[in-house]
Amino acid sequence: MSGHLGILRAVIGREFLRFVHQRERFIAALVRPLVWLLVFAAGFRAALGLSIIPPYQTYITYETYIVPGLCGMILLFNGMQSSLSLVYDREMGSMRLLLTSPFPRWWLLFSRLLGSTAISILQVYTFLAVAAGFGITMPPLGYVAALPALALAGLMLGALGLVLSSFIRQLENFAGVMNFVIFPMFFLSSALYPLWKMAESSELLHDICAANPFTHAVELIRFALYLQMNLPALGWVSLSVALLMGAAVWGYDPARGLMKRKT
Repeated sequence: MSGHLGILRAVIGREFLRFVHQRERFIAALVRPLVWLLVFAAGFRAALGLSIIPPYQTYITYETYIVPGLCGMILLFNGMQSSLSLVYDREMGSMRLLLTSPFPRWWLLFSRLLGSTAISILQVYTFLAVAAGFGITMPPLGYVAALPALALAGLMLGALGLVLSSFIRQLENFAGVMNFVIFPMFFLSSALYPLWKMAESSELLHDICAANPFTHAVELIRFALYLQMNLPALGWVSLSVALLMGAAVWGYDPARGLMKRKT
């Protein structure tokens, strides 16, 4: 057990050191959602009227509505960024060296996933603090209640990144794959507009959005920020974490996945 905890501390510590030395990564993670919050929201406010929908008890501003979705955006982009660094580590040989250690492969990947998720949560709370400075606030206890939801959503999106990194052979191919994953997941979700609004335009798009795991991650965060539990979202996100983590372990299995293709 001490050995497992030691490797966990080492991997998480390495992730935080990398984060500290890459300050532009922290700034980029904040600039992207702040642009949506302060610029795009101003233009969409009039076009996207919002009704009273759970978990809200009254009418809200559009800026308030998109905050949980922008929290999800930070988790999504950071999960993909962490996967990009994983592809780099694999090409440089450090990831291959780590995977040859005597510790279980799933524990090594899970340690890496926990490290990236912890950094994502730190970025989310920084964003929430900046948003509060502009007058966009949530219930005080909601910030605490959102922590488990953010952790679970971060694990899901980070596990998705692990799956992608296990099937990408070259670093140059990762940017294209990210574009085919990040943007459809983000825009085909409830991050920027409620699902009932999407149904008014197209039932098919509504169904796609409803089936998108990112939608459930956003709704889990949204309800948690208002001290409510969304059980369907919790179930779907938890199932997605289990399936994606299993797929990542399979992808990094030397007998069937990554290492077999590299030899």
